[in-house]
Amino acid sequence: MKKNANKNLNPFILLFSSLLIYGCVANKDTTIDRRFQNLTARYNYIYNSKVLLTEHNESLLQSYTDNYEKILPVYLDPEPQVNLVLTPGVANKQLDEVITKGQTIINDKSFSNYIDDAYMLLGKANYLKRNYFIASEYFDYTAKTYSNDLKTFIMAMNWKARSQMELNNMVFADKILDTMLRAEDLLKKDLAEPLATTAQMRIYQKRNKEAILLLENAVRIGDDKQLRIRWRYILAQLQEQENDLQNAFTNYTKVENSNAPFEMYFHANLQRIKLKALISGYKVDEDTALLALLKDDKNFDYTDQIYYQVGELFSKEGNFTKAEENYLKSIQKSTKNQTQKALSYLRVADLNFKEFNKYIKAKLYYDSTVTILPKNFIDYDNIVKKANNLQYLTDRFTIISREDTAQAFAKLPLSEREARVKAHFTKKVEVATASITGNQFLDNPDFPNQSLNSAISSTGNTFYFNNNAAISNGFSDFKKRWGNRQLEDNWRQSTRSSAQENNQVMSGGKVANEITPANEANTQTDQDQTSLEKQFLSALPTTPELMLASDQKIIDAYFEIASFYQQELNDKAEANKIYLILLSRYPENNHLAAIYYSLYLNFRGIDENKSNEYKQLVLTKYPQTNFAKTLLDPSYSAKQSELENISINNYNVTFDAYARKDYPTVINQANINISASPENGLAPQYAYLKAIAIGRTSKLDGLLKEFNSINTNYPNDMIITPLVRDHLKYIEANLEEFKQRPVALIDFDSKEPRFVSQAKPIAVPAKPLNTDINAAIPAVEKPKVNDPEKVAEIKPVDINKPASIFSDAKSEEYYYVIDVADATLTLSSSRFGIGQFNRGNYPDNDLAHKLIELDNDQLIYITSFIDLEDAKIYESSISGQLKNIMKVPASLYKGFIISRENFEKLTNRQRINEYLEFLKDSYK
Repeated sequence: MKKNANKNLNPFILLFSSLLIYGCVANKDTTIDRRFQNLTARYNYIYNSKVLLTEHNESLLQSYTDNYEKILPVYLDPEPQVNLVLTPGVANKQLDEVITKGQTIINDKSFSNYIDDAYMLLGKANYLKRNYFIASEYFDYTAKTYSNDLKTFIMAMNWKARSQMELNNMVFADKILDTMLRAEDLLKKDLAEPLATTAQMRIYQKRNKEAILLLENAVRIGDDKQLRIRWRYILAQLQEQENDLQNAFTNYTKVENSNAPFEMYFHANLQRIKLKALISGYKVDEDTALLALLKDDKNFDYTDQIYYQVGELFSKEGNFTKAEENYLKSIQKSTKNQTQKALSYLRVADLNFKEFNKYIKAKLYYDSTVTILPKNFIDYDNIVKKANNLQYLTDRFTIISREDTAQAFAKLPLSEREARVKAHFTKKVEVATASITGNQFLDNPDFPNQSLNSAISSTGNTFYFNNNAAISNGFSDFKKRWGNRQLEDNWRQSTRSSAQENNQVMSGGKVANEITPANEANTQTDQDQTSLEKQFLSALPTTPELMLASDQKIIDAYFEIASFYQQELNDKAEANKIYLILLSRYPENNHLAAIYYSLYLNFRGIDENKSNEYKQLVLTKYPQTNFAKTLLDPSYSAKQSELENISINNYNVTFDAYARKDYPTVINQANINISASPENGLAPQYAYLKAIAIGRTSKLDGLLKEFNSINTNYPNDMIITPLVRDHLKYIEANLEEFKQRPVALIDFDSKEPRFVSQAKPIAVPAKPLNTDINAAIPAVEKPKVNDPEKVAEIKPVDINKPASIFSDAKSEEYYYVIDVADATLTLSSSRFGIGQFNRGNYPDNDLAHKLIELDNDQLIYITSFIDLEDAKIYESSISGQLKNIMKVPASLYKGFIISRENFEKLTNRQRINEYLEFLKDSYK
């Protein structure tokens, strides 16, 4: 038997076994060895690795969650990581096995023809494990080493670009793609994935039209059926976004009819139905089409998205009431998809803000949106801005509504006006005001709605005194600023007689914001009702001058709203809408140059004809404005900044001479600069330095001449002129003493009489500060404090704590802070300007300004305000003057309000930035 078995042994099997043993124990560069390594590398390693990668991708397809509310990614990859944290790749049995096989080929099959494939396997496995740095290095090595193999080079560059995109290195990835595309022209096949990768880059760059062309080619030549379906869906999304509805409809239909995953099939069907309605003319049939999808049990988890799309169609149709109803149903039915719920909240918020003018309700829905919307949502930052700054817009819309209402009453015949006002206020007292429902239409059939509607049509037919929220806010703001004032004549008086005070105390000091519903116990008395009507009637714009002032408030409010949309929210479409409303209502107004220039910018690249039209209006009607000069010379703004810096430097040179008591130089420099730029905002400050220099070197007549000249030449200046007027009053009260002096202003010392009585300084906690003496004629500026021991006195802050270290709790002390983001600048002249402003505009307040130095910043802070409202009033008055007060470039400083407790936590620039972010949700 043994002999017989040996005879039957196949010689080929013996040879194969010998070669196998030989191959396992040797790795030689011979013909037989190379062929054997190719055989084993291809079938034992490459093939098996590709099978493993296919299985991994299929499992990824089952677990990957797409967000269909945005453009889908071309591949099943995570979002690019903005702040990448290096972490080891997650263990994965399949991918780890691929890496092992690739390394085996490189180490043990070094004479085979599959080394480039092995490096590509290592790169792909690391990419899928999210080791993007390592993956990019493998692909880079492969592309450089095997650059002669065109297919290998292009595929390596394609995957390298994908790796860099995941690392958020978009500029570098784009350069890689450019290199790849130049080589791609020579390759006749295997182009689908490189085209799709380039399309993904164009989507990131918002170059949708280019992405569409690339995806069309990728879909046409691609081999992977599932990828082709995915790319077709993305193609349809891009076409819909570009308003190519017919082609988008065609591609959604093809996806629906393909073997797409169910969720993609559902969304393709949903979008197809919606586009069909839009193409047919925005007609919505609630009983069919989209709502018919609700009857299919398979769509139960997508009910919220169906209602949302119905709402979108109603919104497109202009039926905003029905749109809101369906958005609210979407919110109610949304149990799993938080992104969809957030989008429905957002739509309700937008409708209430833009269409219904119910600002309080809009604010609530914006807040809800921000709470649950993912932070990587494409428009997240703008939504947060809108939520945080809604009060800014609301205040201005309320001004428009209030002034329109007042003008409508003012236009009534005098015989009817009092009766209408009385009827209206009686109605308001009887209506419960506990629930805030937003603005309501004026529904009094006897009121001349025609004239009112023509006056307020652009504000959504809103009526201020029918808006309980607006009235409540107005009363609240009045009380915060003026306190509990009796409804009486001369209510603005700050100094009252005893009779007035007693009368106010006896009457209980009731104010308008204490109006309550008639169905409650504490109804408004007839006397208070009459007083309220009288105040309202007396404030109506019944004269041409008052009507012009009312119009100007409306104009300014519209302009500020449009500017906010344009500059803060980057919403050009909404900005244009408001600008055009303003032009329609007030074709002649004081903002025309800025409006035309803004419309030119907003239409540029969208409607070139309109853009050029507004450009020509600026050039022909306002050729001397900065807007026209910028149109003619794009570098004009940069030149102006340079001139501004020169102007600041010139002033600082003059101020340094003043600090050195070099008064002749001060007078000479002031004369030169005033003559060179008499319209410059710094001219009054030069004139003041000159006046003080003359007062220090000559008798009273010279000083009086200069002070009177300032009062005459700069009557509207808010920094110097109020201060000079106080000086003149003080001199007049002490004229004989000043006449006896050898020079009008004796060089300052502690015993020198001052122009105005100074309040005693208030006690403040010890801080590393440089306190201004708050004198009417300041002494030489003291050197800046730079004492490490004093800096250490600041309360330490744990830098590891989150941004919530700041608190919006009510404080007993608030500061107004000016952060200068440069520790090397000398701020003596700027602090001098702040002192001038404070003494001229707040002579009776205990205001002092102080300096604290950090590593990279300097903080000038004005103390102290006993409540937030006082601080806000101060901020509103000084913010418009900072350009002339601060002698540093405008880009380097920022003003804000802060409580004393929060101020003590500002230890470095990082903390300042954290507080400015915190500020958006607190005091502002």
